[in-house]
Amino acid sequence: MYRNAFKMKLKPGFKDEYKKRHDEIWPELEEALTEAGIHDYSIFLDEETNILFGVQMLEDNFDGQALRQLPVMKKWWDYMKDLMEVNPDNSPVESPLEQVFHMD
Repeated sequence: MYRNAFKMKLKPGFKDEYKKRHDEIWPELEEALTEAGIHDYSIFLDEETNILFGVQMLEDNFDGQALRQLPVMKKWWDYMKDLMEVNPDNSPVESPLEQVFHMD
């Protein structure tokens, strides 16, 4: 397993709705994420910049492209598109982050 970190951008004024939707994550989406090999997934918000910071543990055989093709994933993106910056396919605009320090 390996750690993956990335950032996304929340639109101003949508913190509460973003949190609410994630508190009510669809069971079928959570199952799809787990089956794809995502574990220990957290998202943090920097309220000064509206930057969302995600960190997750991925199984060595994680296939993000397969996950992106699942209907439940596309449905979630459509559901979230009004809250954050998105690509033309409604997937969130993500930027990978380089790990520069870790301590167990």
